[in-house]
Amino acid sequence: MHTKLIALILLFAATPYFLLAKGNKITKIVIDAGHGGSDNGARGAISNEKDITLAVTKKLGKIFADSMKNVQIIYTRTTDDYLSGKPGLRLRHEIANKANADLFVVIHVNSTPFTYTKVLEGYKTVKRHHKTVKQPIYRSIRHHETKRSGVETYVLGLRRNSQKENAIGEFSDNVTNQPGLLDEQDPQTAIIIAQYSQAFLNKSIQLGTKIQAAFADEGRPDLGVKQMDLEVLAGSAMPGVLVEIGFITNTAEEAYLNSEKGQQEVAMAIYKGIKAYKNEVEK
Repeated sequence: MHTKLIALILLFAATPYFLLAKGNKITKIVIDAGHGGSDNGARGAISNEKDITLAVTKKLGKIFADSMKNVQIIYTRTTDDYLSGKPGLRLRHEIANKANADLFVVIHVNSTPFTYTKVLEGYKTVKRHHKTVKQPIYRSIRHHETKRSGVETYVLGLRRNSQKENAIGEFSDNVTNQPGLLDEQDPQTAIIIAQYSQAFLNKSIQLGTKIQAAFADEGRPDLGVKQMDLEVLAGSAMPGVLVEIGFITNTAEEAYLNSEKGQQEVAMAIYKGIKAYKNEVEK
């Protein structure tokens, strides 16, 4: 068997995944405020998603600056701008990759699809087959409000796993912290990259679970940790989650997410979840 492969297999067998996958220290986190600029995101009755995500992101960064000074926070955006130069989602995870971050946390606001109701407005007289008949006139009313509420966290779905592995391969020196360990010309490297990808998924689920638990402790409905094939998570060579912090189409929840109190509580819950995750992996 290939000597290098034997060494790597022995290394993986003897070392827990979380020690291999960027080490067990969380020192650098990238926070992505979803949407921005011309991209409003979901719309509610009084606000746009892009403004809520930015406000919560800034508050989360401040909590880290005040309470966990040994962790560096990097933002994908700090103003109401759409990330330009490349497709926005690609640029977001490229920021995380180039920063050699340990975690990638994306903040979004949820919404529900539109529904339609037919309303009878009156009748008009028309001729059919030499007869005069009354034909009803309907108008469609679009509804976007919902009673659904709560928080859910997403990790990467399996269909984009190959993209995740490509990112790990491209930024392998960051991932392993051992320059040259993974040689893209070596066919055995694909096996090792696949193991890193699985390790990142496991850690993302662990992080998402901690964040959801923190929201549940605050009394927010816990909608769970789910998988979705999200571009913004697929291109990042590290564990990452996307947190849907509430429903902008729920009138009460939208008001909460636009209040200082609500934004501070949301930011604090995410902070507590990350802190609990950090404490667990750094044991």
